Amino acid sequence: MWRKVLLVSALCLPLTATAELRHYVASLGESQWRMSQSSPIACRLEHNIPAYGKAVFSSRASKNLELNFTLDMWVKPDAVTRATLMSRAPSWRPGVESKEITQLKYQRYFNGEVPKKAAWSMLAELERGMEPTFYYADWHNEANKIAVGLSAANFGRTYREFKSCLASLLPYSFDDIAFTVLNYEAGGTELTPFSKQQLSRVQEYLSYDPQVELVLVDAYTDSFGGRSVNQRVSEERAQTVKGYFVAKGIPQERIHTEGHGERRHVASNGEIDERARNRRVVVRISKPM
Repeated sequence: MWRKVLLVSALCLPLTATAELRHYVASLGESQWRMSQSSPIACRLEHNIPAYGKAVFSSRASKNLELNFTLDMWVKPDAVTRATLMSRAPSWRPGVESKEITQLKYQRYFNGEVPKKAAWSMLAELERGMEPTFYYADWHNEANKIAVGLSAANFGRTYREFKSCLASLLPYSFDDIAFTVLNYEAGGTELTPFSKQQLSRVQEYLSYDPQVELVLVDAYTDSFGGRSVNQRVSEERAQTVKGYFVAKGIPQERIHTEGHGERRHVASNGEIDERARNRRVVVRISKPM
C-alpha cells in the first residue's frame, strides 16, 4: 500500500515545510519475496510493491557474474526524472541513519534501472534489514514527492535461494554457443577433444533453455576423396551430432541437419591445418527475440 506522510529532514529531499510524500512500500504482512526463475541459465528474484509495481533482481548465465535490477513500474515515467536511491531503516528500527547508495536518471517511458555495483549494494542493505528506497519528484507535478521502498521483511530465506541459483549459473551465455564450429580429426568421424567440449556445452545449454526453437546442424568436409563420398560423410557427421543431441533429451523435431560435402570451404586444402578447418560441423541455435 502507499501512505502519505509529512516530509521530515531525514529524507534528504528539497521540499517545502508543508509538502507531502507518497510512500509506496509493502507492509510487514504484505512483504513477499519470490524466485520467479531458477535454473542454470537464469535467476530472477521478485518483490511486489503494492499499488506501484515490482522490484526485480536478475542474472543470466555468462562468463562473468552479472546482476541487473529493474524497478518495474505500473506507470512508466512521463519525463526524464532524476532520483536518489537511499538505504533507510524500516519504521520498526528507529534511530538507524539512512545513507545514499547512488544517484539515478529514469528515462521517459522506461522502467527504472540500477547499475550493477548499486544493485549489489541494495542486496547487502536488504540482507541487514534496511529498505533500499527511491526518492523522486512526481512526473506531472514536481511539488509532489514520491518514495518507493523495498521491504526487507521475509527477504532472508528467498535471498539464500537466489544466491544458490547465482552460484549454479553456467559460465557461458546463449551468445557464446549460438554459433559453434566443431572440427574433426583427419580421415575419420571423431571430433577433436576441444570440439567435444564445445558440443557438450551446446547440449547442456539446450537442456535448460526451452525458448530455443531451432537447432541447425550443417556439416562440411575437405576436398580429399571423391565428391559423392564426401557428401555422404558430411551427411553422416550431421546425423551423428543430431543423434547426440537427441540421446541427451533434445526433441528431434527442433533439429535440422544438412550435409554440404566439400562445398563452401573456409580455407584452401593445400595444408593440413587448412584441411582441418574445412572438416567441420557448424551448429547454430535460435530463439525468439
